[in-house]
Amino acid sequence: MRRILKIFLLFFLFILIAGISAHLSLTLIIKSEDIVIVPDLIGKDLISILEILTEAELNVKFGGSEHHSDIPKNHVVYQHPEPGKKVKKDRDVRITVSKGSAIVLMPDLRGIPLYEARIFLEENSLCHARESLAYDSDIQKDAVIAQSPSPGLIVRRGECVNLLVSAGPRPRAYKMPDLEGLSLDEAMFLLENMNLVQGEIQSVFYVSKPRNVILEQEPLFGQRVTEGTRVNLLINRRPGSKEDLHGEKGDALFRYRTESGFLNRRILVEIKTFGFSQELFNDFIKPDKEIWLLIPKNDNINIFVYEDENLIEHCGIEDIIYGAKKLMIKNRQSGFQLTDF
Repeated sequence: MRRILKIFLLFFLFILIAGISAHLSLTLIIKSEDIVIVPDLIGKDLISILEILTEAELNVKFGGSEHHSDIPKNHVVYQHPEPGKKVKKDRDVRITVSKGSAIVLMPDLRGIPLYEARIFLEENSLCHARESLAYDSDIQKDAVIAQSPSPGLIVRRGECVNLLVSAGPRPRAYKMPDLEGLSLDEAMFLLENMNLVQGEIQSVFYVSKPRNVILEQEPLFGQRVTEGTRVNLLINRRPGSKEDLHGEKGDALFRYRTESGFLNRRILVEIKTFGFSQELFNDFIKPDKEIWLLIPKNDNINIFVYEDENLIEHCGIEDIIYGAKKLMIKNRQSGFQLTDF
């Protein structure tokens, strides 16, 4: 009986040990399938590490960035855990990315447009501290004349750069002419020849003074003015009057402005009267520029405007004098400008 009991106990122990061994073996096999070796990511670019970690069933976690003299920008500088270590799947691998070298060779910005210079500075992690303007007849407007620090110097990223920018050629200076007593036409052509700009035109009426002549001006006669200065005028004219504003000289002021764009346009202005025609203007004009012409006051005159050999519109002399017809061509801002005061 004891022999049978002993055999039974030995058989039970054998079954128990075999079961425990099988369980431990299966557990080790399953656990070994959850373990991966951390790949080496140092020096690799971001796209490559995403592919490597995805294949290894690991996650990437961004741990910051820093300058590095040897490792290029957007490549891995450090990683944790280190390469070769065994970790479970789905674990995060923290990486630090290079921002490139901490020093950079100062680019040469001279002669290039300001907007391009700003792009160069941004690409090299440099800032533009101050932009000063100066007239320069050799450097085009809004281009860089000089810079500090100078081109070719080694500087640290983040350093600020001062730029001297061209304001174009220095505008001509004139002594303001005396416009008092002139008609509006005479004053406008005088201003146009000096590249001065028509400003605000106001009217007042004095019976004792000639009608439709300039009484006051701003800037005053004799003052120093430069090209582009706006000139305001005060004209002797009865309020609400429809009389000719352009004086008694027998001419009316005709104005035409080309539309904005990039290409020059050939403008032809032609007048026709009693079966005869005469060219008043025939030349190429830049976009958004205005031409002024004096047209004889004659009821039989018709004005024709051609742009690149295409007839834009025509009008009579009364349309210029009284502004009775507002010529709107294809709803553009360009075209005939009939000045009402």
